[in-house]
Amino acid sequence: MSSELLAWLLVGAAAGGFVNGLAGFGTALFALGFWLNIMPPQQAVAVVLITSILSGLQGVFVMRATIAANSRRLLQFLLPGLIGVPIGLTLLEYVEAGSLKLTIGIFMLFYGGFFIARQSLPVVGGPRAYTQMGIGFVSGILGGAASLSGALPTMWSALRPWNKAEQRAVLQPYNVIVLTVSAIILALQGTYDRETLILIGIALPTTLLAAHVGLVVFHRMQDKHFSRLLIVLMFVSGCTILVGQLF
Repeated sequence: MSSELLAWLLVGAAAGGFVNGLAGFGTALFALGFWLNIMPPQQAVAVVLITSILSGLQGVFVMRATIAANSRRLLQFLLPGLIGVPIGLTLLEYVEAGSLKLTIGIFMLFYGGFFIARQSLPVVGGPRAYTQMGIGFVSGILGGAASLSGALPTMWSALRPWNKAEQRAVLQPYNVIVLTVSAIILALQGTYDRETLILIGIALPTTLLAAHVGLVVFHRMQDKHFSRLLIVLMFVSGCTILVGQLF
């Protein structure tokens, strides 16, 4: 393994793990931008699935009481999301690395713009069960195709009258379960060969350590500072990916 490949692998692992620990989602958004430089899309997604799941389990354990209290809300996203996962995995077979990187970069910029405008957006009240089911379904497709299952639920939850802990009680277990199903399907398809398992083994310790640091920061941050940090992370990373891909 070359030093360049190792550097890309560990930087992506650290970035993805930290953001997952901090926000309860986002491993793919931040890690794939690095990992698609050193591995094909299906292998990169296979690696990011395992690192997302295992780093996300830390947050699920910490938030378990809040998750239990919001289980009905979670199921509105989760059950349709599980239906969407196989569709996304089918699409993954036809995605090129360049297209996937551009998609990730655009997602990051859109995320940043969304959170900048968040203060001027109205709060969406009411149960909104069908809307949440639709978001869960589309996010399941995104989860299977590129491990991006957290993007739309995060945007939606920011519009809802939920506090930081309530948002995470939906986002974290939703992502972990959807991505676990995706990983199982890929495993049955033979995606996790020896090379992929070696990459996972190298990346995982860095991802878990970074996720733990992110959890510590999450508990110490105020909501206002939390949102501002997301804006910075999204814009900087999104711009970096798009500039690198386009120029």
